[in-house]
Amino acid sequence: MRPVPSVVPPQVQRTVVLRHFGGPEGFELVDSPLPSAGPGEVRVRVLAASVQFTDVLLRRGKYPDLKQKPPLVLGYDVVGQIDEVGPGVSNCQVGERVADLTVTGSYARYRTLRADRVVRVPAQVDPAEAAALVLSWATAYQLLHRLAHVKQGERVLVLGATGAVGQALLVLGALAGLEMWGAVREEHFDRVRSLGATPVGSNVARARGLANPGFDAVFDGVGERGFESSWACVRPGGRLIGFGFSQPMLSGVSTLNLGFWLLRLQCWNLLPNGRKAHFYSIEAVRKRHPEWYRADLEKLFELLCQGRIHPRIAERIELSDVPDAHRRIEAGGLDGKIMICA
Repeated sequence: MRPVPSVVPPQVQRTVVLRHFGGPEGFELVDSPLPSAGPGEVRVRVLAASVQFTDVLLRRGKYPDLKQKPPLVLGYDVVGQIDEVGPGVSNCQVGERVADLTVTGSYARYRTLRADRVVRVPAQVDPAEAAALVLSWATAYQLLHRLAHVKQGERVLVLGATGAVGQALLVLGALAGLEMWGAVREEHFDRVRSLGATPVGSNVARARGLANPGFDAVFDGVGERGFESSWACVRPGGRLIGFGFSQPMLSGVSTLNLGFWLLRLQCWNLLPNGRKAHFYSIEAVRKRHPEWYRADLEKLFELLCQGRIHPRIAERIELSDVPDAHRRIEAGGLDGKIMICA
């Protein structure tokens, strides 16, 4: 009997390169050299990577923490299978599936990852569903349990409740025994109800009257008017946590204004009645507490294995479909994640 030949990876791979900041026309599908795992690294064959709103901001050059310049490869998260282990790596093996929050570099067939950052992915889960947890669901979990420290029975309002993080907040909040409310346009009310939450109109000023004297916690990824409306919905002793400026960024608000709003958010903590305001960045929290991120993502994988959470996948696409996926995300109306799948 002839021996079964080992699978030899190609010497080149396909990647989607962003040639310049701006519109989706800046993407180009190219052949790139296959990377090798260096000291402390593993190389993975990409099984799934998200295309999401954060990538749109990166593509436009509006992501505040991005230090790289084009040409570059986007891709904020990844689930992949290890096919090469670099020198000095003892905690990973070829064949294991792992996940990482990468920020860039995952619109590719292969990529390298730091071995000390990856989180093992259970073999029985769908790679696309696992990848959906890496950014959006991990953000939601940390907002609830690491920053807001929610308690069973509390009233919680989510602005942008049909977004990826918003939907995850509603589901995880319900699992934690919270009374969840979602601020959305009326055409999305049924979706919010299906996630176990009470819908309210996108005019959040009305929401405060519905939960008088306000909410125990408000999560705002929209950032309209610098969180003024959401701050007004917080009860005395409650907390507001902003985690994005999607509306101002899309409408072209300057970086200077965003900086002023973040400063004002901190100043609100000095006001009487005990209300607290914070702004959340998953990368900043991970740098300070890498053990939190690992533990939280492992918890989410456990919930996925148990069938207690079900990340919604809107579509599975090829690398060549990335520009169109960006256009669809900017147009809005998607109900779930777009995933690049092997």
